[in-house]
Amino acid sequence: MKLKSAYLLLLLISLLPFSAMSSSYTKTKYPIVLVHGLFGYDDIFGMDYFYRIPDSLSRDGAQVFVVSVSAANSSEVRGEQLLLQVEDILALTGAEKVNLIGHSHGGPTTRYAASVMPELIASVTSVGGVNWGSPVADLLRNQIPPGALPEYLVGSAANSFASLIGIISGNSGLPQNSIDSLDSLTTAGAMEFNQKYPEGMPQNYCGQGTMLESNGVAYFSWSGTRPYTNFFDPVDGPLSIVSLLINEPNDGLVSACSSHLGYVIKDNYKMNHLDEVNQTLGIHHLFETDPITVYRKHANRLKNMGL
Repeated sequence: MKLKSAYLLLLLISLLPFSAMSSSYTKTKYPIVLVHGLFGYDDIFGMDYFYRIPDSLSRDGAQVFVVSVSAANSSEVRGEQLLLQVEDILALTGAEKVNLIGHSHGGPTTRYAASVMPELIASVTSVGGVNWGSPVADLLRNQIPPGALPEYLVGSAANSFASLIGIISGNSGLPQNSIDSLDSLTTAGAMEFNQKYPEGMPQNYCGQGTMLESNGVAYFSWSGTRPYTNFFDPVDGPLSIVSLLINEPNDGLVSACSSHLGYVIKDNYKMNHLDEVNQTLGIHHLFETDPITVYRKHANRLKNMGL
């Protein structure tokens, strides 16, 4: 009898329209806009910077857009580029606002957009964001004196690489300025930026910021502290070496405390800087939450908040 009932239930499910079976777990009120970091892109040869994350979010109801800003430029320049694309997204969808999620340098990029035009932004989420600067950027800047020949040579090489990323990803028209990008990511550059655009920033280093700011935007952040997470991931070795330059828990490029913005969801995932966007090819720590799941839970969080 029980077996017969089970068959009947399966038959009824098979007759339901697909839309009735689909989940709305990630269906936020406002579109989700993903913003890449330094030397990032929207996708290259069909491979997402946020690997498999957009598809997973959209599958359960979210409207997801992956923008492309300069692979290397200042937070302000990247932020202005982002705002232009946000306006296009709003015109396309008819939505009033968007939810911004930025990785690495995408953190300050999204913060700029929300500070300048908060009426267009429902929330900002910083993932491994360089919100207090990075000692790695400080060390590089100290080795490249402003105005000297090394700055020109390194800047030219880095700009060429950023331009190549733009060409391959189909975004060749974006200006590249790697030195301005580097300056934005130093501790001094971050402090100057925070003075101009303070929303969501904690009062003290490693503190908790305000989730809902006076500009009406909600701020969140998360990050990892495990540079080496999987033997089979080729980037883990280099990230582990670079992590030694940071004398506190970090993801290989950004310290946990520097990533803090608004409501800190978690700052010690067993993830490195690239695991935070599900790279490389989804290889991550075997005993940590799948990065895609973290994004899905956050989309559901935004949904339940009416965002």
